[in-house]
Amino acid sequence: MPPIRALLVANRGEIARRISRTARRMGIRVIAVYSEADAAAPHVREADAAVCIGPPSAAESYLRGGAILEAARESGADAIHPGYGFLSENAAFAQAVMDAGLIWVGAPPTAILAMGLKDAAKRLMIAAGVPVTPGYLGEDQSPERLDAEAEAIGWPVLIKAVAGGGGKGMRAVHSRAHFAESLESARREAASAFGDDNVLLEKLIAAPRHIEVQIFADTQGQVVHLFERDCSLQRRHQKVIEEAPAPGMDGATRAAITVAATKAAASVGYLGAGTVEFIADGSEGLRADRIWFMEMNTRLQVEHPVTEAVTGLDLVEWQLRVAAGEPLPLAQDEITLSGHAMEARLYAEDPARGFLPSIGSLEHLRLPDFVRVDSGVEQGGAVTPFYDPMIAKLIAHAPTREAAAAELARAARAVEIWPVKTNAAFLAGCASDVDFIAGRIDTGFIAARIETLTQAPEAVAPREAVGALDQTNPASVDPSWPWTPGTGATGFRLNAAPRTTVDARWDGALMALDFAITARGRFLRSAEDETVILFAGGAAHSLSRSGGSGAGRSGAVVDKLIRTPMPGRITRLAVELGAKVRAGQTLVVLEAMKMEHALTAPADGVVIAVHVAEGDHAAEGFEVVVLDYTGGEES
Repeated sequence: MPPIRALLVANRGEIARRISRTARRMGIRVIAVYSEADAAAPHVREADAAVCIGPPSAAESYLRGGAILEAARESGADAIHPGYGFLSENAAFAQAVMDAGLIWVGAPPTAILAMGLKDAAKRLMIAAGVPVTPGYLGEDQSPERLDAEAEAIGWPVLIKAVAGGGGKGMRAVHSRAHFAESLESARREAASAFGDDNVLLEKLIAAPRHIEVQIFADTQGQVVHLFERDCSLQRRHQKVIEEAPAPGMDGATRAAITVAATKAAASVGYLGAGTVEFIADGSEGLRADRIWFMEMNTRLQVEHPVTEAVTGLDLVEWQLRVAAGEPLPLAQDEITLSGHAMEARLYAEDPARGFLPSIGSLEHLRLPDFVRVDSGVEQGGAVTPFYDPMIAKLIAHAPTREAAAAELARAARAVEIWPVKTNAAFLAGCASDVDFIAGRIDTGFIAARIETLTQAPEAVAPREAVGALDQTNPASVDPSWPWTPGTGATGFRLNAAPRTTVDARWDGALMALDFAITARGRFLRSAEDETVILFAGGAAHSLSRSGGSGAGRSGAVVDKLIRTPMPGRITRLAVELGAKVRAGQTLVVLEAMKMEHALTAPADGVVIAVHVAEGDHAAEGFEVVVLDYTGGEES
């Protein structure tokens, strides 16, 4: 097979940049594809050539296999790398690439098909002697049959889309009373994400750990593993922090899981990079007899950098060499493990609002320079509603797990982004949690601590911002503000830091601040509205002169209008006109950014207006439901 000379990267964002970086180092010409929304994106600008493949919607651009093949023909590409997501596990597209005489830098179509449906993959693994979790894999998808099978398995059970991934179409059900509703929701989400609403059932494992093995195979029949990763820190089945190696992994358990992974890959005639995922019962520590096959991802994973860090290898380079017909660069006994690595996924989302995606311009963006950062955006760019809201991946590598966790927490706290909200402070909290540092983790770790991890910052933050206002640009500070130098209103104390009280707006809420004037961290000042932005602990906060009246978004007055937080499609209308609702009750389910988001009642009340129907598309800020809170007091 000839070497790859020109590579088309059929993806966007951080993975497109990461693939391009290795390809350019290997002397390979890089061709980017982009939607109209990504015309000015870094992955486009950095490529040797770029081709527009359609409008912003992924369905009209990055998911159009024909347009990508045409772009490859026009640009002279001789190979296509799909990255992850989009068409990376689409067997028909992989076959079309090969039929066009191009090199497919991915798994063989036959392997993609074999592992693409979870139920079929599990049957295949059973035949290959790989242990799988008990459950139901039958073709009878009637609600009655599924309900009966769930009852037979025993509660709790896990509903999983057979064509799923990334937690979409997945629901944990702890009692029969909630099964029918969860099944309907899982099927609806699966149909939207994968065009297939079939599901399977699994026994929900106590204290589950999500452990996966990175494997590689070449055209000469060699299959090796590059050790394991632990991806147990998840929220709603979405990975948050991944690490390598898995904490608490002993030699016997590692041998059992890696042998099972290579056996799984060999059973489907695998080629290239892949990940075999396992679920482990961690209630009594990791044990070889308590780990079961879950699924196989026939592509490069988002978390591959932690494997690169502990092995010192470039997985994309391995992909390109294997796709060109070369043998694996190393034999199994030549692959070594060094230190510990952790990766955190930095998302544009608001933990204080149930992790709703945050879209908008990245007016200020500063990422840490002391860890590896893989990012697809830059300052002046934007987070749009069209794609996954990942901003960057923060990857820390250190000699020990404790040191890696400390470095990751420090990196998350160093993130500065405004005005888009991020989960950086949340990530720092996860990485510095005492139980996390001790390795006491499972997939329920975040859910059990969600209130602590998302709680508001301490009141010291406004004080620091006030001090910063004095330091950033003293000459332009309003002299009536009590922290202004030379006004005689500094709250000077002989034996303590200066203190004063002032009315101001902190993150939009009106409050009286009693503070010591201090200044730690970094600050920005907006000249337009005389607002100070404080970056502290990974979070961004605004402080401005009080002005106006009202409680602001953090005050006591609750808005009666339930609005969409982002553009999306109404997949479920859970209430009707005149219905009495309780605080926290789901009113509307909105599908946006590939996930379902429940819009809930902020207080008890009565529905007095409904402005949407199921299937409607709503713009950001659209009023979907109106509540009367006085009506809720009678019930």
